[in-house]
Amino acid sequence: MARVSYLLRVSIDDRPGSLGQLAVALGGVGADIISLEVIDRGEGFAVDDIVVDLPFGSLPDTLITAAASAGARVDSVRPYAGVLDTHRELELVDHVATARGDRLQTLVDDAPEVLRASWATVVSRTDSGATVTVCGSPGAPETPLERADWLPLAEAVPIDPHDAGVPQTWRDSDTRLVAAPLDGSAHRALLLGRVGGPDFRPAEVARLGYLIGIIGSIGQRDEA
Repeated sequence: MARVSYLLRVSIDDRPGSLGQLAVALGGVGADIISLEVIDRGEGFAVDDIVVDLPFGSLPDTLITAAASAGARVDSVRPYAGVLDTHRELELVDHVATARGDRLQTLVDDAPEVLRASWATVVSRTDSGATVTVCGSPGAPETPLERADWLPLAEAVPIDPHDAGVPQTWRDSDTRLVAAPLDGSAHRALLLGRVGGPDFRPAEVARLGYLIGIIGSIGQRDEA
């Protein structure tokens, strides 16, 4: 029987048995859990990304209802192709480090899959204050960023989607944004967009910062 994969982001009580209750509830609507990754933890709660398979024709709304019956809150449900795999971060570092061509293009092509984003671009702010899009991944918006008043950056941070420089088309698609400084330059950044949400969690922002820091260190070493 044909099946369709979905990526659920859920918030659940961080206590013994809560994940088991969620698994039973999802199984009750015909969903098979393929993989799970803990995205963030707080006081008494955890945020997980779960890939599930549903029989073809089943409505994703059944996942929300099932999760709620187990005391979990679904932050988002998105169609998904692939399986969560934390080794992809290492693969990204390796791909960028060994790229024979444009390393920035390799970075933006691979980063969205690793960080569960819809697209990625590299943006730069000139001395005159103008914003330039250096390169972008497949699926990056055709409408460029108008301004990047949040540059320069000292560390990875979420970007307010209602910032004056964010195009209206990005806002209309409810795109959430996060950015990290690149190559030791506070005026150039990797910008990631997640169309339709959910927000980038603090742990995801920190993860981006660490990842870009490692890649930047490799670049500086090679230049030396």
